[in-house]
Amino acid sequence: MNPSQDVIRGQWKQLSGNIKQHWGKLTDDDLKVSDGSAEYLTGKLEQRYGMAHAEAEKQVREFERQISTKGSTQH
Repeated sequence: MNPSQDVIRGQWKQLSGNIKQHWGKLTDDDLKVSDGSAEYLTGKLEQRYGMAHAEAEKQVREFERQISTKGSTQH
């Protein structure tokens, strides 16, 4: 697990709202089942938005970067 995934898993409940704002087609069940898994989110983005795998991965990585950057500046 990479450090940004640690950030996502550690703050999952708080981040779920941000994720739903970012990707409105994801359901509460999607977020509950994923439990912070970037791999699961990537698959759900492919499924819900019809994205190519590479694009879904790119979006999840960018979201992780945004979260880890915010987390490191909120000390």
